[in-house]
Amino acid sequence: MKINILTVLFVFVAGIVSAQRVKPDVIPTATGSLTIQPIEHASLVLQANEKTIYADPSGSAEKYKGLAAPDIILITDIHGDHFDPVTIAAIKTAKTIIIVPQVVADKLPAAYKANVVVMKNGDQHTESDIAITAIPMYNLPESANAMHTKGRGNGYILTIGKKLIYLSGDTQGIPEMRALKNIDVAFVCMNLPYTMDVAEAADAVLAFKPKIVYPYHYRGKDGLSDVNKFKSLVDAGNKGIEVRLRDWYRN
Repeated sequence: MKINILTVLFVFVAGIVSAQRVKPDVIPTATGSLTIQPIEHASLVLQANEKTIYADPSGSAEKYKGLAAPDIILITDIHGDHFDPVTIAAIKTAKTIIIVPQVVADKLPAAYKANVVVMKNGDQHTESDIAITAIPMYNLPESANAMHTKGRGNGYILTIGKKLIYLSGDTQGIPEMRALKNIDVAFVCMNLPYTMDVAEAADAVLAFKPKIVYPYHYRGKDGLSDVNKFKSLVDAGNKGIEVRLRDWYRN
């Protein structure tokens, strides 16, 4: 039997990358298990109902080795830690649906057009039996020269097996976040000067009361935000909210 050295090397490298990843979490839903795989910063992979969703994939295709190719890619905004054209080109397949705000769609190659779904704040779309709602993400106070202006990017709410999954994108504790209802799993950013500080993030989470919250996107200009402080603030305000701390920066 001939051994393909390149195949062996690929499997070996993929195994190393997989071993370096945070262990995925599994959450039961009405239609089976939802697997949550943190990748790095704003990037994560969700798997459910034999479908794989990549959120803001960036940082090179190496980070996704060993994972199923994406059926859906969600992009929240134009900044490089959310929209990475090189990584997208390397990981997508001919069948991958790419869901984006208009500002990102304008930067995608024309060849992608048939697979692109453009959503603006408030839009709803169903893809592979997964309901997707685009919601606002922006800085406060609102300003024309803010790093994230209202209406440009999207946060997303996914409905998977009757579970509501919220991806904040780059935002502060805006009224639209604080008004959310019945969120089962939330991914909430906290990094200055780009989004919000730990105290504001905790206060917003205490307002909309997700069952589970993951602090993510917590690397800022001056290093990593204090996610342990975030957990302490949320625990003190509502012990019914489970704060899950995962290492999004281990690689």
